[in-house]
Amino acid sequence: MKIALACDHGAFDHKEAIREELLKRGFEIEDFGCYSSASVDYPDTVYPAVKSVALGKNEFGVVLCGTGIGASIVANKVKGIRCALVYDTQTAAITREHNNTNVLAMGGRLVTPDEAVEIALTWLNTLYPADPRHQRRIDKITAVEAKEGEHDERC
Repeated sequence: MKIALACDHGAFDHKEAIREELLKRGFEIEDFGCYSSASVDYPDTVYPAVKSVALGKNEFGVVLCGTGIGASIVANKVKGIRCALVYDTQTAAITREHNNTNVLAMGGRLVTPDEAVEIALTWLNTLYPADPRHQRRIDKITAVEAKEGEHDERC
């Protein structure tokens, strides 16, 4: 499984901890940065990472910033991305099971590096069961996304 990773300076240690653990477990990683704790703007790293997921170059993405909020907003601007911002393993599992998310967002100021690793592992190891009621809702999300891409004559 190939995973895109990206962060800003607010979650550099978290990204590194996730990267190291995923590599130990045999995941293939594409690291979009940042590569130190020097200040960087999260859209500059998050956007290329999630775009790689949308294009099928990576199967999933894990993105982080100080709170995870900015990273999740950027991620959800990309067509085909369903990103969830989570802070615990329970919601990490639920967002895979119910929403078939393809990008996970977390906040470096709100979880520890160890918690971030555990959340990422839970999320990556939870399968989407393709329950018809959940798929119906995901299809409606996709329809909203398509509608938003259409030209609006009122503008």
